[in-house]
Amino acid sequence: MMTVTIFLAAIPVCFIAGALIALKLSSSGGLLKLSAVVSFLVFLFSLPVLYRVVTAGTFIVLNGNLLYDSLSVYHLILITFIFFVTALYSIGYFTGHIKKHGDFKIGFMRRYIILFMAFQLFLLLVISSNNIGFMWVSLESTTLVSAFLIISPLNPLSIEAMWKYLIVCSVGIAFAFVGTILTVAAVQAGNAGSLFQFTQLYAHEGSINPRIMLLAFIFIVVGYGTKAGLAPMHTWLPDAHSQSPSPVSAVFSGVMLSTAFFGIMRYLPLTEGVLGGGTEAHSILLVFGFLSLLFAVIFIPVQQDIKRLLAYSSIEHMGIIAVGLGLGGLGTFAALLHVLNHSLTKVLAFLSAGHIAENYGTLDMRKIKAAVKEVPLWGISFFVAMFILIGVAPFAVFLSEFLIFKEAFFTGKYLIVILFVFATFAVFVSALKHTLEISFGSLSENQLPQKSKAGKADTVIVFSFIGILLLLGLWIPGPFSHYLKSAAYIIEYGVTL
Repeated sequence: MMTVTIFLAAIPVCFIAGALIALKLSSSGGLLKLSAVVSFLVFLFSLPVLYRVVTAGTFIVLNGNLLYDSLSVYHLILITFIFFVTALYSIGYFTGHIKKHGDFKIGFMRRYIILFMAFQLFLLLVISSNNIGFMWVSLESTTLVSAFLIISPLNPLSIEAMWKYLIVCSVGIAFAFVGTILTVAAVQAGNAGSLFQFTQLYAHEGSINPRIMLLAFIFIVVGYGTKAGLAPMHTWLPDAHSQSPSPVSAVFSGVMLSTAFFGIMRYLPLTEGVLGGGTEAHSILLVFGFLSLLFAVIFIPVQQDIKRLLAYSSIEHMGIIAVGLGLGGLGTFAALLHVLNHSLTKVLAFLSAGHIAENYGTLDMRKIKAAVKEVPLWGISFFVAMFILIGVAPFAVFLSEFLIFKEAFFTGKYLIVILFVFATFAVFVSALKHTLEISFGSLSENQLPQKSKAGKADTVIVFSFIGILLLLGLWIPGPFSHYLKSAAYIIEYGVTL
């Protein structure tokens, strides 16, 4: 236990040391490499935490305010891995950007790197929180630090996107605050004392007022769902994703959305337990899940911006995760698998779209054609990533969507089956049309891109991600399946010490 605590303590030390070193560096290249090194170290220090949970089970630290179980460590590894990959990609991405447009002011790059590290730190605090107030504060902190990551000195529209993100997510987090206060009120109304830790709340479910707890859950879903990109609270997402630098878009879609969803996952078993095993909380998630799918069906066909297309795809996939959680059972397992599948695929798609847009000098899909021929690595990467996102077999997203379909079908929820198949098929058709035009469309002479050579690290990232997503679509290793089942059990029944 002492050893793993040392590794946990080393994680914030890495970020603090990184920020102090960043203040001393005076070159963009040095700052970018520093970010990659810090992210790599944090990822390495997270592995012993995973080992501790796998071998010895759930544990708490810091007077019970930080909780590490199968569910939280699943997100811990995913966040640290995605940030490391994105930081590594950022070196080549910003180097190419500097060659084309000139170097950034050192103040901007230093601020960017420090905020990038702070953003990761607060995301890790969210998924580690056992205290309901600590979780709310941590998620609000991610909004404050990540808002300024949206701003790009070469994109005036990014300032408007930043303010929209800040305002909408702040309203959402206010709803989550009300949900947090109502949870405390529900506990006190049940005469169970002042309980603020999830592990304590799960242990006193019978003493919590069910009506107040259900109302609290609604506020939590609306509040955290705003940050997770669930419709109709998603309005910040298309603008923020499309105007952010591509590495920021990647971590927003790849891990921030699922981290916000993590808060809902913690409250779901508590609410259902308090309600005595009812299905009200699951039904609420089904409603928001299908609303998100509906918005994706409506807006994906009319998109013209390549990154806005990916943003609406994120809304669709958050809806799919909500539907899986709403179904429960195998659907919960599939939703957790989909978190990983969507995260890896969307990071690959945003990194590819970023390079394509940089080479073509535009985000307008009407001016981006024949990407597979003109920018081979990133064109192929984007093509494959989009095929994975729309659920083409035998890749991983198809498998997790099929498992959700299977759970709905074999439990007799035929209306859900029909709506789910219709929505995913409608998105499939419209997104496929966009993808084929970008990848193989006819390119005029005045649209020829400025080609740039892909680095070795970029090539490794692309083929590694595609390989992982293909493997997970064909075969889920036994130990990983067992781990997902234990995490799904926590979502269904809560965590016990």
